[in-house]
Amino acid sequence: MHFEYNNEHEHSIEKFELMLRSNEVGFFDSDEFEQIIEHYLNVGQMVTARKAISLALSQHPSSVTIRLFKAEMLIFDNHFKEAHALLDELYEMEPNNAELFIQKANIYSKTENHDKAIKLLNEALDLTEDQADVYNLIGMEFLFMEDYSNAKVNFMKCLELDDQDYAALYNIIYCFDFLKENQQAIDYLNKYLDTNPYSEVAWHQVGKQYFDLKEYEKSLSAFDFAIISDDTFVGAYLEKGKVLEKLGRYNEAIFNYELTLGLDDPTSFAYLRLGKCHLKLGNEEEAIKYLKRTVKEDPLLDKGWIAIVDFYTERLNYQRALNYLDKAIEIDGDNALYWIRFAVLNNKLNFFEEAEYGYRKAIELGNYEFDTWIDRADILIQLGEWRAAIITLEHGLEFYPNNPDLECRLSGVYYLTGKPFKGKYYLQNCLKAEPEQIIAFELLFPKVYKSDEIQQLITGL
Repeated sequence: MHFEYNNEHEHSIEKFELMLRSNEVGFFDSDEFEQIIEHYLNVGQMVTARKAISLALSQHPSSVTIRLFKAEMLIFDNHFKEAHALLDELYEMEPNNAELFIQKANIYSKTENHDKAIKLLNEALDLTEDQADVYNLIGMEFLFMEDYSNAKVNFMKCLELDDQDYAALYNIIYCFDFLKENQQAIDYLNKYLDTNPYSEVAWHQVGKQYFDLKEYEKSLSAFDFAIISDDTFVGAYLEKGKVLEKLGRYNEAIFNYELTLGLDDPTSFAYLRLGKCHLKLGNEEEAIKYLKRTVKEDPLLDKGWIAIVDFYTERLNYQRALNYLDKAIEIDGDNALYWIRFAVLNNKLNFFEEAEYGYRKAIELGNYEFDTWIDRADILIQLGEWRAAIITLEHGLEFYPNNPDLECRLSGVYYLTGKPFKGKYYLQNCLKAEPEQIIAFELLFPKVYKSDEIQQLITGL
Protein backbone atom coordinates (compact mmCIF):
# COMPACT_ATOMS: atom_id res chain seq x y z
CA MET A 1 0.00 0.00 0.00
CA HIS A 2 1.53 3.28 -1.12
CA PHE A 3 0.28 6.83 -0.73
CA GLU A 4 1.53 10.20 -1.93
CA TYR A 5 2.37 12.55 0.91
CA ASN A 6 1.30 16.20 0.93
CA ASN A 7 1.39 18.97 3.49
CA GLU A 8 -1.91 17.85 4.97
CA HIS A 9 -0.55 14.37 5.62
CA GLU A 10 2.67 15.74 7.05
CA HIS A 11 0.50 17.74 9.41
CA SER A 12 -1.31 14.54 10.42
CA ILE A 13 2.00 12.90 11.37
CA GLU A 14 3.03 15.96 13.40
CA LYS A 15 -0.36 15.97 15.13
CA PHE A 16 -0.03 12.25 15.91
CA GLU A 17 3.45 12.67 17.39
CA LEU A 18 2.25 15.61 19.47
CA MET A 19 -0.55 13.39 20.76
CA LEU A 20 1.97 10.70 21.77
CA ARG A 21 4.09 13.22 23.65
CA SER A 22 1.14 14.69 25.51
CA ASN A 23 -0.46 11.30 26.33
CA GLU A 24 -3.78 12.65 25.07
CA VAL A 25 -5.97 10.71 22.64
CA GLY A 26 -7.00 12.62 19.51
CA PHE A 27 -9.31 11.63 16.68
CA PHE A 28 -8.05 10.95 13.17
CA ASP A 29 -10.11 9.87 10.20
CA SER A 30 -9.20 6.57 8.55
CA ASP A 31 -7.33 8.22 5.66
CA GLU A 32 -5.12 10.08 8.12
CA PHE A 33 -4.36 6.89 10.00
CA GLU A 34 -3.47 5.10 6.77
CA GLN A 35 -0.94 7.81 5.97
CA ILE A 36 0.46 7.81 9.51
CA ILE A 37 0.86 4.02 9.64
CA GLU A 38 2.41 3.89 6.15
CA HIS A 39 4.91 6.57 7.16
CA TYR A 40 6.15 4.68 10.21
CA LEU A 41 6.34 1.38 8.34
CA ASN A 42 8.37 3.01 5.58
CA VAL A 43 10.89 4.54 7.99
CA GLY A 44 11.12 1.33 10.03
CA GLN A 45 9.70 2.74 13.26
CA MET A 46 7.80 -0.41 14.11
CA VAL A 47 7.03 0.43 17.74
CA THR A 48 5.30 3.66 16.71
CA ALA A 49 3.60 1.90 13.80
CA ARG A 50 2.13 -0.62 16.26
CA LYS A 51 0.80 2.22 18.43
CA ALA A 52 -0.75 3.87 15.39
CA ILE A 53 -2.40 0.61 14.26
CA SER A 54 -3.77 -0.08 17.72
CA LEU A 55 -5.27 3.42 18.05
CA ALA A 56 -6.57 3.34 14.47
CA LEU A 57 -8.39 0.05 15.08
CA SER A 58 -9.95 1.43 18.25
CA GLN A 59 -11.37 4.36 16.27
CA HIS A 60 -12.06 2.56 12.95
CA PRO A 61 -12.51 -1.14 13.77
CA SER A 62 -14.22 -1.97 10.44
CA SER A 63 -11.60 -0.39 8.16
CA VAL A 64 -10.25 -3.10 5.87
CA THR A 65 -7.12 -1.11 5.02
CA ILE A 66 -6.19 -0.59 8.67
CA ARG A 67 -6.85 -4.24 9.43
CA LEU A 68 -4.57 -5.10 6.51
CA PHE A 69 -1.89 -3.06 8.21
CA LYS A 70 -2.55 -5.13 11.32
CA ALA A 71 -2.02 -8.29 9.26
CA GLU A 72 1.19 -6.87 7.80
CA MET A 73 2.50 -6.21 11.30
CA LEU A 74 1.57 -9.71 12.44
CA ILE A 75 3.54 -11.13 9.51
CA PHE A 76 6.48 -8.90 10.36
CA ASP A 77 6.38 -10.31 13.90
CA ASN A 78 6.17 -13.91 12.52
CA HIS A 79 2.68 -14.43 13.94
CA PHE A 80 1.63 -16.26 10.81
CA LYS A 81 -1.37 -18.18 12.19
CA GLU A 82 -3.04 -15.00 13.45
CA ALA A 83 -2.22 -13.21 10.20
CA HIS A 84 -3.74 -16.04 8.14
CA ALA A 85 -6.94 -15.93 10.21
CA LEU A 86 -7.25 -12.16 9.85
CA LEU A 87 -6.61 -12.26 6.10
CA ASP A 88 -9.20 -15.04 5.65
CA GLU A 89 -11.73 -12.90 7.52
CA LEU A 90 -10.94 -9.88 5.32
CA TYR A 91 -11.22 -12.02 2.19
CA GLU A 92 -14.87 -12.71 3.03
CA MET A 93 -15.40 -8.94 3.04
CA GLU A 94 -13.31 -7.98 -0.02
CA PRO A 95 -12.42 -11.05 -2.13
CA ASN A 96 -11.08 -8.88 -4.95
CA ASN A 97 -8.62 -6.90 -2.80
CA ALA A 98 -5.18 -7.56 -4.30
CA GLU A 99 -3.45 -6.63 -1.07
CA LEU A 100 -4.96 -9.68 0.63
CA PHE A 101 -3.23 -11.97 -1.88
CA ILE A 102 0.02 -10.03 -1.57
CA GLN A 103 0.06 -10.34 2.22
CA LYS A 104 -0.83 -14.04 2.06
CA ALA A 105 2.02 -14.48 -0.40
CA ASN A 106 4.29 -12.71 2.07
CA ILE A 107 3.47 -15.33 4.70
CA TYR A 108 4.30 -18.18 2.32
CA SER A 109 7.48 -16.41 1.25
CA LYS A 110 8.65 -16.07 4.85
CA THR A 111 7.92 -19.74 5.48
CA GLU A 112 9.86 -20.67 2.30
CA ASN A 113 6.85 -21.91 0.37
CA HIS A 114 7.82 -19.81 -2.65
CA ASP A 115 5.73 -21.75 -5.21
CA LYS A 116 2.58 -20.97 -3.23
CA ALA A 117 3.65 -17.33 -2.86
CA ILE A 118 4.12 -17.02 -6.64
CA LYS A 119 0.69 -18.54 -7.28
CA LEU A 120 -0.97 -15.99 -4.98
CA LEU A 121 0.98 -13.11 -6.50
CA ASN A 122 -0.16 -14.16 -9.98
CA GLU A 123 -3.74 -13.98 -8.71
CA ALA A 124 -3.01 -10.51 -7.36
CA LEU A 125 -1.85 -9.43 -10.84
CA ASP A 126 -5.42 -9.71 -12.15
CA LEU A 127 -6.76 -7.55 -9.33
CA THR A 128 -4.24 -4.77 -8.88
CA GLU A 129 -3.66 -1.51 -10.69
CA ASP A 130 -0.02 -1.58 -9.59
CA GLN A 131 1.19 -4.58 -11.56
CA ALA A 132 4.80 -3.36 -11.62
CA ASP A 133 5.15 -3.89 -7.86
CA VAL A 134 3.62 -7.36 -8.07
CA TYR A 135 5.92 -8.41 -10.91
CA ASN A 136 8.80 -7.21 -8.76
CA LEU A 137 7.58 -9.37 -5.85
CA ILE A 138 7.27 -12.39 -8.15
CA GLY A 139 10.81 -11.76 -9.37
CA MET A 140 12.04 -11.75 -5.79
CA GLU A 141 10.34 -15.08 -5.10
CA PHE A 142 12.11 -16.64 -8.07
CA LEU A 143 15.38 -15.16 -6.79
CA PHE A 144 14.81 -16.86 -3.44
CA MET A 145 14.37 -20.11 -5.38
CA GLU A 146 17.57 -19.37 -7.34
CA ASP A 147 15.56 -19.52 -10.56
CA TYR A 148 17.36 -16.63 -12.20
CA SER A 149 15.80 -17.04 -15.65
CA ASN A 150 12.23 -16.65 -14.40
CA ALA A 151 13.28 -13.96 -11.95
CA LYS A 152 14.78 -11.99 -14.83
CA VAL A 153 11.57 -12.30 -16.90
CA ASN A 154 9.43 -10.87 -14.09
CA PHE A 155 11.79 -8.02 -13.29
CA MET A 156 11.72 -7.17 -17.00
CA LYS A 157 7.90 -7.02 -16.91
CA CYS A 158 8.17 -4.73 -13.90
CA LEU A 159 10.54 -2.43 -15.77
CA GLU A 160 8.28 -2.40 -18.85
CA LEU A 161 5.53 -0.92 -16.67
CA ASP A 162 7.82 1.43 -14.73
CA ASP A 163 10.99 2.23 -16.68
CA GLN A 164 12.34 4.32 -13.79
CA ASP A 165 12.38 1.41 -11.34
CA TYR A 166 16.15 1.15 -11.04
CA ALA A 167 15.88 -1.55 -8.38
CA ALA A 168 14.25 -3.78 -11.00
CA LEU A 169 16.96 -2.85 -13.51
CA TYR A 170 19.70 -3.79 -11.05
CA ASN A 171 17.97 -7.09 -10.34
CA ILE A 172 17.73 -7.85 -14.07
CA ILE A 173 21.47 -7.28 -14.47
CA TYR A 174 22.13 -9.37 -11.35
CA CYS A 175 20.31 -12.27 -13.03
CA PHE A 176 22.24 -11.79 -16.27
CA ASP A 177 25.49 -11.78 -14.28
CA PHE A 178 24.63 -14.95 -12.41
CA LEU A 179 23.72 -16.66 -15.67
CA LYS A 180 27.00 -15.37 -17.18
CA GLU A 181 25.05 -13.70 -19.97
CA ASN A 182 27.18 -10.59 -20.39
CA GLN A 183 26.43 -10.01 -24.07
CA GLN A 184 22.70 -10.57 -23.53
CA ALA A 185 22.84 -8.04 -20.69
CA ILE A 186 24.49 -5.50 -23.00
CA ASP A 187 21.84 -6.10 -25.69
CA TYR A 188 19.06 -5.63 -23.15
CA LEU A 189 20.59 -2.46 -21.74
CA ASN A 190 21.05 -1.01 -25.22
CA LYS A 191 17.33 -1.56 -25.92
CA TYR A 192 16.53 0.14 -22.63
CA LEU A 193 18.80 3.05 -23.60
CA ASP A 194 16.92 3.46 -26.89
CA THR A 195 14.02 4.85 -24.87
CA ASN A 196 16.04 6.15 -21.90
CA PRO A 197 19.19 7.57 -23.56
CA TYR A 198 20.23 9.61 -20.53
CA SER A 199 19.95 6.86 -17.95
CA GLU A 200 23.23 7.07 -16.09
CA VAL A 201 22.41 3.80 -14.30
CA ALA A 202 22.00 1.90 -17.58
CA TRP A 203 25.21 3.33 -19.07
CA HIS A 204 27.01 2.44 -15.83
CA GLN A 205 25.79 -1.15 -16.08
CA VAL A 206 26.82 -1.37 -19.75
CA GLY A 207 30.30 -0.26 -18.71
CA LYS A 208 30.50 -2.95 -16.05
CA GLN A 209 29.44 -5.65 -18.52
CA TYR A 210 32.13 -4.62 -21.01
CA PHE A 211 34.65 -4.51 -18.15
CA ASP A 212 33.82 -8.12 -17.26
CA LEU A 213 34.32 -9.02 -20.92
CA LYS A 214 37.71 -7.23 -20.82
CA GLU A 215 36.57 -4.90 -23.61
CA TYR A 216 38.06 -1.92 -21.84
CA GLU A 217 37.73 0.74 -24.55
CA LYS A 218 33.98 0.03 -24.90
CA SER A 219 33.70 0.00 -21.12
CA LEU A 220 35.40 3.39 -20.95
CA SER A 221 33.00 4.87 -23.51
CA ALA A 222 29.99 3.62 -21.54
CA PHE A 223 31.23 5.19 -18.32
CA ASP A 224 31.84 8.45 -20.19
CA PHE A 225 28.19 8.41 -21.30
CA ALA A 226 27.13 7.74 -17.70
CA ILE A 227 29.10 10.82 -16.62
CA ILE A 228 27.60 12.90 -19.45
CA SER A 229 24.16 11.85 -18.20
CA ASP A 230 25.05 12.78 -14.61
CA ASP A 231 28.36 14.51 -13.98
CA THR A 232 27.99 13.95 -10.22
CA PHE A 233 27.70 10.15 -10.54
CA VAL A 234 30.48 9.00 -8.23
CA GLY A 235 30.13 5.32 -9.17
CA ALA A 236 30.84 6.07 -12.83
CA TYR A 237 34.05 7.96 -12.00
CA LEU A 238 35.23 5.09 -9.78
CA GLU A 239 34.51 2.48 -12.44
CA LYS A 240 36.14 4.65 -15.10
CA GLY A 241 39.22 4.84 -12.90
CA LYS A 242 39.35 1.04 -12.72
CA VAL A 243 39.23 0.79 -16.52
CA LEU A 244 41.98 3.37 -16.93
CA GLU A 245 44.13 1.36 -14.54
CA LYS A 246 43.62 -1.73 -16.70
CA LEU A 247 44.75 0.34 -19.70
CA GLY A 248 47.84 1.51 -17.81
CA ARG A 249 46.67 5.14 -17.86
CA TYR A 250 47.39 5.73 -14.19
CA ASN A 251 47.50 9.54 -14.20
CA GLU A 252 44.04 9.66 -15.78
CA ALA A 253 42.80 7.11 -13.27
CA ILE A 254 44.14 9.29 -10.45
CA PHE A 255 42.30 12.29 -11.91
CA ASN A 256 38.98 10.39 -11.85
CA TYR A 257 39.48 9.02 -8.36
CA GLU A 258 40.37 12.49 -7.08
CA LEU A 259 37.18 13.89 -8.63
CA THR A 260 35.11 11.58 -6.43
CA LEU A 261 36.70 13.01 -3.30
CA GLY A 262 35.14 16.39 -4.09
CA LEU A 263 31.75 15.09 -5.23
CA ASP A 264 30.86 13.13 -2.11
CA ASP A 265 32.34 11.94 1.16
CA PRO A 266 35.70 10.26 0.47
CA THR A 267 35.56 6.48 0.19
CA SER A 268 38.14 3.95 1.30
CA PHE A 269 37.93 2.42 -2.20
CA ALA A 270 39.00 5.69 -3.83
CA TYR A 271 41.87 6.12 -1.37
CA LEU A 272 43.02 2.54 -1.97
CA ARG A 273 42.97 2.91 -5.75
CA LEU A 274 44.82 6.23 -5.51
CA GLY A 275 47.49 4.53 -3.43
CA LYS A 276 47.79 1.66 -5.93
CA CYS A 277 48.04 4.06 -8.89
CA HIS A 278 50.78 6.10 -7.23
CA LEU A 279 52.63 2.85 -6.51
CA LYS A 280 52.51 2.01 -10.21
CA LEU A 281 53.96 5.43 -11.01
CA GLY A 282 56.69 5.07 -8.38
CA ASN A 283 55.30 7.89 -6.23
CA GLU A 284 55.99 6.12 -2.94
CA GLU A 285 55.25 9.03 -0.59
CA GLU A 286 51.90 9.72 -2.22
CA ALA A 287 51.14 6.01 -2.33
CA ILE A 288 51.65 5.33 1.35
CA LYS A 289 49.82 8.54 2.25
CA TYR A 290 46.67 7.33 0.48
CA LEU A 291 47.01 3.78 1.78
CA LYS A 292 47.09 5.09 5.33
CA ARG A 293 44.02 7.24 4.60
CA THR A 294 42.32 4.05 3.38
CA VAL A 295 42.49 2.31 6.75
CA LYS A 296 41.68 5.50 8.61
CA GLU A 297 38.51 5.85 6.53
CA ASP A 298 37.60 2.16 6.93
CA PRO A 299 39.60 0.22 9.54
CA LEU A 300 37.74 -2.98 8.60
CA LEU A 301 38.91 -2.95 4.97
CA ASP A 302 41.54 -5.69 4.93
CA LYS A 303 42.75 -4.71 1.45
CA GLY A 304 43.97 -1.41 2.92
CA TRP A 305 45.95 -3.01 5.75
CA ILE A 306 47.36 -5.66 3.42
CA ALA A 307 48.47 -3.00 0.93
CA ILE A 308 50.36 -1.14 3.69
CA VAL A 309 51.94 -4.34 5.03
CA ASP A 310 52.98 -5.40 1.54
CA PHE A 311 54.38 -1.93 0.85
CA TYR A 312 56.79 -2.12 3.78
CA THR A 313 57.51 -5.82 3.23
CA GLU A 314 58.59 -5.21 -0.36
CA ARG A 315 60.96 -2.53 0.93
CA LEU A 316 62.39 -5.02 3.46
CA ASN A 317 61.10 -2.94 6.38
CA TYR A 318 59.75 -6.04 8.11
CA GLN A 319 59.39 -4.55 11.57
CA ARG A 320 57.27 -1.64 10.38
CA ALA A 321 55.17 -4.03 8.29
CA LEU A 322 54.65 -6.16 11.39
CA ASN A 323 53.64 -3.11 13.43
CA TYR A 324 50.83 -2.33 10.99
CA LEU A 325 49.85 -5.98 10.87
CA ASP A 326 49.51 -6.03 14.66
CA LYS A 327 47.07 -3.10 14.37
CA ALA A 328 45.09 -4.94 11.71
CA ILE A 329 44.90 -8.14 13.80
CA GLU A 330 43.77 -6.13 16.82
CA ILE A 331 40.80 -4.92 14.75
CA ASP A 332 40.03 -8.25 13.06
CA GLY A 333 41.74 -11.26 14.55
CA ASP A 334 39.76 -13.71 12.42
CA ASN A 335 41.27 -12.72 9.09
CA ALA A 336 43.39 -15.57 7.73
CA LEU A 337 45.16 -13.26 5.26
CA TYR A 338 46.54 -11.25 8.18
CA TRP A 339 47.84 -14.35 9.93
CA ILE A 340 49.62 -15.62 6.80
CA ARG A 341 51.49 -12.33 6.55
CA PHE A 342 52.11 -12.40 10.31
CA ALA A 343 53.76 -15.81 9.88
CA VAL A 344 55.84 -14.75 6.87
CA LEU A 345 57.11 -11.59 8.54
CA ASN A 346 58.02 -13.34 11.78
CA ASN A 347 59.80 -16.01 9.78
CA LYS A 348 61.85 -13.33 8.01
CA LEU A 349 62.70 -11.85 11.41
CA ASN A 350 63.71 -15.32 12.69
CA PHE A 351 60.87 -15.37 15.22
CA PHE A 352 60.04 -18.97 14.41
CA GLU A 353 57.63 -19.75 17.22
CA GLU A 354 55.58 -16.67 16.36
CA ALA A 355 55.70 -17.65 12.68
CA GLU A 356 54.45 -21.15 13.46
CA TYR A 357 51.62 -19.67 15.53
CA GLY A 358 50.65 -17.46 12.58
CA TYR A 359 50.42 -20.41 10.20
CA ARG A 360 48.46 -22.39 12.78
CA LYS A 361 45.95 -19.55 13.16
CA ALA A 362 45.61 -19.23 9.39
CA ILE A 363 44.80 -22.94 9.09
CA GLU A 364 42.31 -22.75 11.96
CA LEU A 365 40.60 -19.89 10.07
CA GLY A 366 40.27 -21.94 6.91
CA ASN A 367 43.39 -21.11 4.90
CA TYR A 368 44.25 -24.45 3.30
CA GLU A 369 46.57 -23.22 0.60
CA PHE A 370 49.43 -25.55 -0.24
CA ASP A 371 52.17 -23.12 0.83
CA THR A 372 50.58 -22.79 4.26
CA TRP A 373 51.03 -26.51 4.98
CA ILE A 374 54.59 -26.58 3.62
CA ASP A 375 55.75 -23.42 5.36
CA ARG A 376 54.30 -24.42 8.71
CA ALA A 377 55.80 -27.91 8.44
CA ASP A 378 59.24 -26.49 7.61
CA ILE A 379 59.16 -24.28 10.69
CA LEU A 380 58.04 -27.17 12.91
CA ILE A 381 60.88 -29.28 11.50
CA GLN A 382 63.29 -26.45 12.22
CA LEU A 383 61.96 -26.21 15.79
CA GLY A 384 62.19 -29.98 16.26
CA GLU A 385 58.46 -30.25 16.84
CA TRP A 386 58.21 -33.67 15.19
CA ARG A 387 54.75 -34.72 16.33
CA ALA A 388 53.20 -31.40 15.30
CA ALA A 389 55.04 -31.61 11.98
CA ILE A 390 53.63 -35.09 11.30
CA ILE A 391 50.08 -33.95 12.12
CA THR A 392 50.46 -30.91 9.85
CA LEU A 393 51.87 -32.90 6.94
CA GLU A 394 49.29 -35.65 7.19
CA HIS A 395 46.53 -33.06 7.36
CA GLY A 396 48.04 -31.37 4.32
CA LEU A 397 47.97 -34.64 2.41
CA GLU A 398 44.20 -34.80 2.96
CA PHE A 399 43.93 -31.69 0.81
CA TYR A 400 46.80 -32.50 -1.56
CA PRO A 401 46.97 -36.33 -1.81
CA ASN A 402 50.24 -37.93 -2.94
CA ASN A 403 51.96 -34.55 -3.08
CA PRO A 404 55.75 -35.18 -3.38
CA ASP A 405 56.72 -32.06 -1.35
CA LEU A 406 54.57 -33.12 1.58
CA GLU A 407 55.58 -36.77 1.35
CA CYS A 408 59.29 -35.85 1.21
CA ARG A 409 59.01 -33.99 4.49
CA LEU A 410 56.80 -36.60 6.11
CA SER A 411 59.36 -39.27 5.21
CA GLY A 412 62.19 -37.36 6.87
CA VAL A 413 60.24 -36.71 10.06
CA TYR A 414 59.25 -40.38 10.33
CA TYR A 415 62.92 -41.42 9.98
CA LEU A 416 63.86 -38.89 12.69
CA THR A 417 61.20 -40.28 15.04
CA GLY A 418 62.34 -43.89 14.63
CA LYS A 419 59.66 -45.05 12.19
CA PRO A 420 61.75 -46.11 9.18
CA PHE A 421 59.02 -48.24 7.63
CA LYS A 422 56.74 -45.22 7.21
CA GLY A 423 59.70 -43.08 6.30
CA LYS A 424 60.69 -45.47 3.49
CA TYR A 425 57.09 -45.68 2.23
CA TYR A 426 56.71 -41.91 1.80
CA LEU A 427 60.23 -41.43 0.42
CA GLN A 428 59.69 -44.08 -2.25
CA ASN A 429 56.37 -42.50 -3.17
CA CYS A 430 57.75 -38.99 -3.57
CA LEU A 431 60.88 -40.08 -5.46
CA LYS A 432 58.85 -42.13 -7.94
CA ALA A 433 56.75 -39.06 -8.68
CA GLU A 434 59.63 -36.56 -8.60
CA PRO A 435 63.17 -38.00 -8.38
CA GLU A 436 64.57 -34.49 -7.83
CA GLN A 437 62.89 -34.45 -4.40
CA ILE A 438 66.03 -36.17 -3.12
CA ILE A 439 67.74 -32.76 -3.28
CA ALA A 440 65.13 -31.28 -0.97
CA PHE A 441 65.38 -34.32 1.31
CA GLU A 442 69.16 -33.85 1.61
CA LEU A 443 68.77 -30.15 2.46
CA LEU A 444 66.04 -30.73 5.04
CA PHE A 445 67.39 -33.92 6.64
CA PRO A 446 71.17 -34.05 6.00
CA LYS A 447 71.91 -36.61 8.74
CA VAL A 448 69.16 -38.95 7.61
CA TYR A 449 70.27 -38.56 4.01
CA LYS A 450 73.78 -39.75 4.84
CA SER A 451 72.55 -42.93 6.54
CA ASP A 452 73.27 -46.26 4.89
CA GLU A 453 69.58 -47.07 4.60
CA ILE A 454 68.79 -43.95 2.55
CA GLN A 455 71.87 -44.39 0.38
CA GLN A 456 70.87 -47.99 -0.36
CA LEU A 457 67.32 -46.88 -1.12
CA ILE A 458 68.56 -44.22 -3.53
CA THR A 459 70.88 -46.71 -5.24
CA GLY A 460 68.01 -49.19 -5.55
CA LEU A 461 65.88 -46.62 -7.35
